[in-house]
Amino acid sequence: MQKGHQFLKEVQLSEGLEPCGGKEITPARGGLGSFSPHKRRSANTTVTECCTPVTGAEGSQEPDVEEGVGSTDAGTMESFSSKDMAMKAQKKILSHMASKSMVQVFIDDTSSEILDELYRVSKEYTGNRVEAQKVVKDLIKVAVKISVLYRHNRFNTEELSLAQDFRKKLHQGAMTAISFYEVDFTFDKAVMSEILIECRDMLLKLVDKHLTPKSHGRINHVFNHYSDPELLATLYSPDGPFRSNLSKICTGLNKLVEEEKL
Repeated sequence: MQKGHQFLKEVQLSEGLEPCGGKEITPARGGLGSFSPHKRRSANTTVTECCTPVTGAEGSQEPDVEEGVGSTDAGTMESFSSKDMAMKAQKKILSHMASKSMVQVFIDDTSSEILDELYRVSKEYTGNRVEAQKVVKDLIKVAVKISVLYRHNRFNTEELSLAQDFRKKLHQGAMTAISFYEVDFTFDKAVMSEILIECRDMLLKLVDKHLTPKSHGRINHVFNHYSDPELLATLYSPDGPFRSNLSKICTGLNKLVEEEKL
């Protein structure tokens, strides 16, 4: 009973909801790609129950990492680091947790390299460094929160089945992305976009009872951005500006697949 109460306080604070105090803990290293919904203890709790919203200076209901992450040298892609951003996001969430249990959700090197390339693509495609950073930050924060939910056994049997389906769809997306890169004249922006949209809808359903509308908005933001058919077409253009980025992304995806992290 006490464990469940501790977890409720943890997720309340990670979602910007106020329990009765908390202690800072040190984040541990792990990998965002290692989520594998197979075994769990029984639990079925809506984590936003009986909570008092906390309103920040701008009306935010969730703790955010600094907006200036990676912006020391304005206008340069090299100043951005998804690993630094992940550390800040994880520290912000975990520092508010009530228990001292370690939650290993830190981004691994391969995932970090993929996110850095996605950031560079987004920055150049949109011409907006801040927007590109926000997309990657939203992705990282969602991944951390879902890892917290999973590692504390918050998903019921039906949700775990959905999580497994989501992982399979994500795996399909990775294999499709790699195939489109490796085999000339096979790329189909409609197919790639549809897979990403299906991933979005499955993830929204998975966290529907667990995360706030603000987190749902982050999920929409990430998947709507990367499922844009025109962005995908530019990314996969044989003579386009992102061929080198795509090569690095697919190399990373291949590694995650081989290590059974994706």
